[in-house]
Amino acid sequence: MSTVIAFLGLGHMGGPMAANLAAAGHDVRGFDVVPASLDQAREKGITVAESAADAVAGASVVVTMLPSGKHVLDCYADVVPAAGAGTLFIDSSTIDVADARTAADVARAAGHRAVDAPVSGGVGGATAGTLTFMVGGDDAAVAEANPLLEIMGRKIVHCGQSGNGQAAKLCNNMILGVSMIAVSEAFVLGEKLGLTNQALFDVASTASGQCWALTTNCPVPGPVPTSPANNDYTPGFAAALMRKDLGLVSEAVRANGVEAQLGMLASAMYEAYAAEHGDKDFSGIVQDIRERSGGTA
Repeated sequence: MSTVIAFLGLGHMGGPMAANLAAAGHDVRGFDVVPASLDQAREKGITVAESAADAVAGASVVVTMLPSGKHVLDCYADVVPAAGAGTLFIDSSTIDVADARTAADVARAAGHRAVDAPVSGGVGGATAGTLTFMVGGDDAAVAEANPLLEIMGRKIVHCGQSGNGQAAKLCNNMILGVSMIAVSEAFVLGEKLGLTNQALFDVASTASGQCWALTTNCPVPGPVPTSPANNDYTPGFAAALMRKDLGLVSEAVRANGVEAQLGMLASAMYEAYAAEHGDKDFSGIVQDIRERSGGTA
């Protein structure tokens, strides 16, 4: 059954996600402040609205994929009053847990339903419809959201109450940031010790060092042909986004009194790396580590 969906935020992630919903036969009405994103959306069968509020009018579901918690809260302030009674709000942005809970409260106070559903999988996963969704919200709202999430993703995990989807996303990305740095440092050390990158990969990918940062998003060219390292670090997940996510992690670590030395160090390292290379894939940090280590042996 076709559903009228307002999709707000049609960038690198939101655009492909909205396109998958349209390809599945849903009536998707999109809005973005970037004209190029609107042009691409039209080519994918998405009806482009003149404003976010126009997109929401008449929709039974509103999906947001926006850069920050402030953007989400500002958007909700604009569109919640324009939504019909009982609209389902799905926020797939990566934002602070407190902002996610505030957004859900705003929607519910107006008589709507709300879930936070941040994603993992990057642009490739958004395009292929293989994202992982980490979902927070009550059982009924999550059950209503699931059929749409299943179009855009391959795995949906209900993590608990509102905000818990964001909590899971931040913890996951702390693991990812730390593991990418560890994998990158290991490759640079291997180079210094005379190992080829392929030899190290062949060992670690089938031994205790195996992880996603190694076997899927390998930071050096060669071992994994589909990794961004083989395409001049054109981002699947940009360093600027990792900096943003680890910034949220560091705020959560401080606010909750957690002893997380590696998470905080990873945040500082990506803060420095993304200041100059934010448009590169986050795995490109291996180049920075190599340069600070005196270059390749």
